[in-house]
Amino acid sequence: MNPIPTLEAPAASKIHLIGGEKGGVGKSLVARLLAQHFIDHEVPFVGYDTDRSHGALMRFYAGYAAPALADRYEAMDAIMESAVEQPGRRVLVDLAAQTHAPLVKWIEESGVLDLADMSGVALYYWHVMDSGKDSVDLLRRLLDTFGMRLRYVLVKNQVRGDDFTQLEQSGEQARAMALGARIVNLKKLHDAVVQKIDAANASFWAARNASGREGASLGLMERQRLKMWLAHAQSELDAVGV
Repeated sequence: MNPIPTLEAPAASKIHLIGGEKGGVGKSLVARLLAQHFIDHEVPFVGYDTDRSHGALMRFYAGYAAPALADRYEAMDAIMESAVEQPGRRVLVDLAAQTHAPLVKWIEESGVLDLADMSGVALYYWHVMDSGKDSVDLLRRLLDTFGMRLRYVLVKNQVRGDDFTQLEQSGEQARAMALGARIVNLKKLHDAVVQKIDAANASFWAARNASGREGASLGLMERQRLKMWLAHAQSELDAVGV
């Protein structure tokens, strides 16, 4: 019987699939946080953006990201090839909404999980959730599809609601944790701060450290709130071990 994968298992490279299927739950926000985390910790990584029209990695971290259409095998193949070709690299994939079906098809028909095992590549699926029932149902589908074949991180995004009772009472959180999943709690960031960062197309580093338009023109207290939010988010990522 194969052991249940954990985030601490040794791996030559790691692929982080940032999903959740549902639009508006904060997938791209989490992808941006991970990108900034890797930059801050000088961890080599490459990003892939599957959003055809509003790719956040391409917009905020263009120097680290490339497009990858989820329904094109050749584009998705680059994700695995990037991880295998450079051991120790992190590969960050921002999955657009409604990409679950083509992702599963690519994984199953291309033998991605078998190749990952042979190559020492660990695949993590970050299931970004709001507090609604849809996110719970989508988690159930994800676990039904992959079971113990993937590593899981459940992101409770308080930006989209802070009462996750439905998840906790559904049994799906306990089921995921029995498969080795970790939980990340992402606090809400003040809407005005988010809007200014997005309007300036600023990275989190620029918004936190730079002044003027490059730094999203944040006021003193807005920058302080951002610093506190980023510090908490980074501590959550450190606890997961990415």
